[in-house]
Amino acid sequence: MLMPEGDGKDAFRLRHFLYFCRRAGNKERKKTLGKRYDLESQLKDIDMPVILFENVSKEYQSGIPALKNVNIEIRKGEFVFIVGNSGSGKSTLIKLMLREIKPTSGRVYVAGKLLEKLRSWQVAKFRRKLGIVFQDFRLLPDRSVFENVAFAQHVIEAPAREVRRQTPRMLALVGLSEKAKAMPKELSGGEQQRVALARALVNNPVILLADEPTGNLDPKNSWEIMRLLEDINRRGTTVVVVTHNREIVDEMQKRVITVKNGIIVSDQKGGYAYAKNKYSSI
Repeated sequence: MLMPEGDGKDAFRLRHFLYFCRRAGNKERKKTLGKRYDLESQLKDIDMPVILFENVSKEYQSGIPALKNVNIEIRKGEFVFIVGNSGSGKSTLIKLMLREIKPTSGRVYVAGKLLEKLRSWQVAKFRRKLGIVFQDFRLLPDRSVFENVAFAQHVIEAPAREVRRQTPRMLALVGLSEKAKAMPKELSGGEQQRVALARALVNNPVILLADEPTGNLDPKNSWEIMRLLEDINRRGTTVVVVTHNREIVDEMQKRVITVKNGIIVSDQKGGYAYAKNKYSSI
């Protein structure tokens, strides 16, 4: 199959160019790429990154660099751990992916969006494409389990019939069908995190970001959550997990991105043990 010369990043940029051509209705501009190559149809078959960091650096007002010239590609369907000591830059990576902050330099693309170009009103719409799970659950204390999960669908104004169909389905996925009417205070920590996971998944996100999802859980519940995340990943969702849990990372043998002092010092499959042995101070 004929393809234009260039690496995956060139193709990624070209995909965005074609998208905006369509939006503008500018058919002539698209034709200038040449009839010989049906580039748009070819690009549909390319494995494009769902998360792309290009030479990203971030400095806070203190002047201390949080990230230095970071380059990351995460593709659809990957399961990726981000590890490193406190203050290494892990949280900054997540905040950039969520567009809570902007990079000082470089570009961040997530789910097909160049995040620095998003206007304030577009950020909330963009985040609806993501599922987000936090260490502290962040459930609504005055809503039932069912209502907490359904809340995410109300935010996107899903039809009532869709809410009635999808919410029980997600509760069944995380094993909480019998707890639908329970209040958060009546649940264990593991159960609360499973509710948070169901809420994150209910709108079928392209990407699931989990920030220390097992940080407040005992080992048994931690493994239950990780098995759920692995099952979700097998269904096609890209999963990115920030964690300090060496045992889980070593056991699962997924791709591991190790951050130290704002720099990516390791990025490969093989568990936390590799990073620990090669970078003993991490």
